[in-house]
Amino acid sequence: MNPLQARDLVIDIPGRDDGEALNFIIQPGQIWGVLGPNGAGKTTLLHTLAGLREPRAGEVCLGEHRLMELKRKRISQQLGLVFQERQDGFPATVLETALIGRHPWLSPWQMETGNDEEIARRSLEQLDVAHLSDRMVNTLSGGERQRVAIATVLAQAPDTWLLDEPTNHLDLHHQVSVLQLLTEQAGAGNSVFMCLHDLNLAARWCDHLLLLYPNGEVCWGPAERMLAPVALERLYGQELLTVEVDGAPVFVPRKVW
Repeated sequence: MNPLQARDLVIDIPGRDDGEALNFIIQPGQIWGVLGPNGAGKTTLLHTLAGLREPRAGEVCLGEHRLMELKRKRISQQLGLVFQERQDGFPATVLETALIGRHPWLSPWQMETGNDEEIARRSLEQLDVAHLSDRMVNTLSGGERQRVAIATVLAQAPDTWLLDEPTNHLDLHHQVSVLQLLTEQAGAGNSVFMCLHDLNLAARWCDHLLLLYPNGEVCWGPAERMLAPVALERLYGQELLTVEVDGAPVFVPRKVW
């Protein structure tokens, strides 16, 4: 499994000329969380790592190769991306959508095999949407659609998961189920890199964190070092109260009277 690496990477955020360079490696088995306020560049960073946006400077490497030198099919076999928002380009059922995850492994014009369908169905079962297999995707709720998107990447079987707000639209039970699934993926030797708005989910589930400040400042490292209240208060411009639950910190915004 090839690690994903940022080398002197400066993401290109429109209207902002500054920005510190990123130098980090997402190793197999790690779960990274990206935190920052709205407009700090979380989605831009994720799309840059996926090769969908050009960086302002630096490069992204997959193993020993620069991402821009690799064919998209090889990239899609190793990187899976869950978007924050999505638009369905054509009518499709839930099962047909999940089968899209198998396309990186097919030859040109090759139809999905019975094995591909079995993989897609198992993925839908793991995300608790198998009972929706024959439903059209555009008839689903936001939470159901989100779980189908994650099931599609599960069927894709990438080494590295890139996720933009994977718990969006999900109720508490399904938030935990999805994060447990991602933990299992990391336990199997894959890596997870996800943007999150929920500070407490990041504190409980991530072993590494990357903080994106709105002025272009960045810092990253092991979660226990990055979860310093003073750094987080400056990140969000919000005073926080901190308590410990089951050995993990929980952050609560301080009420302003």
